[in-house]
Amino acid sequence: MIKTIKQLLAFVFVAFGFLGASWADEASVRKAVVAFFGSDTKVTDISRAGFLGLYEVRIDSPQGIRIIYTDEQSQYFIFGNVIEGKSKINITEARLRKLNAIQFSDLPLAQAFKIVRGKGTRTLAYFADPRCSYCKRFDRELAQVDDITVHVFLLPIIAADSAAVATAVWCSPDRAKAWLDLMLKDIAPTASAGCDTPLDKNIALSRKYGINGTPTLVFADGQRIAGGMPAAKLSKLLDEASAR
Repeated sequence: MIKTIKQLLAFVFVAFGFLGASWADEASVRKAVVAFFGSDTKVTDISRAGFLGLYEVRIDSPQGIRIIYTDEQSQYFIFGNVIEGKSKINITEARLRKLNAIQFSDLPLAQAFKIVRGKGTRTLAYFADPRCSYCKRFDRELAQVDDITVHVFLLPIIAADSAAVATAVWCSPDRAKAWLDLMLKDIAPTASAGCDTPLDKNIALSRKYGINGTPTLVFADGQRIAGGMPAAKLSKLLDEASAR
């Protein structure tokens, strides 16, 4: 029995020794990252990356969570995407999508208007600025996608008159039509500005989630993607999100 207890205590001491070494490594990595980027750097987590003996360092930024990689001695800092050669999976992108995910049920959909096509069983949240040229391009792709409900969050952050145009869209009798006329046909909305809008709330919402560009898309499974995409890719992602 004594021998067994001694063996158990020895195991515990060794285990805690390894744990202490791990924490010491993470602490030194954190210190080095803050020294490199500045004292106002918000390091949210440090973990083993799982390849090349690197650490994955997550930094909170206005654009959302960023990932950098560093070695155990924090002598080198690696920026950019890591792609697994055999599967061609972009490991960094996949991690960022997961880390920057937004719970769809947490979105205040009352601050958006709906565009429904077909049965509308697939859902998408779409943060858009009426003066965003990329949004206009994406709306043309979006018009080709059926069986979708799009919740459009007006986010006037690009041009000086973005807020005025967004207000006119929101104050229109048919917001979806006013938006589509503007984005697909270049027909400006004519509604007066005499109504309450959620624009300030949407700007606050974008700051909460680190959304600082349009278009930004949030899928039913919480996946967030900055930027538009072709209709075929969008339809594929909508199907995958619905399946999950």
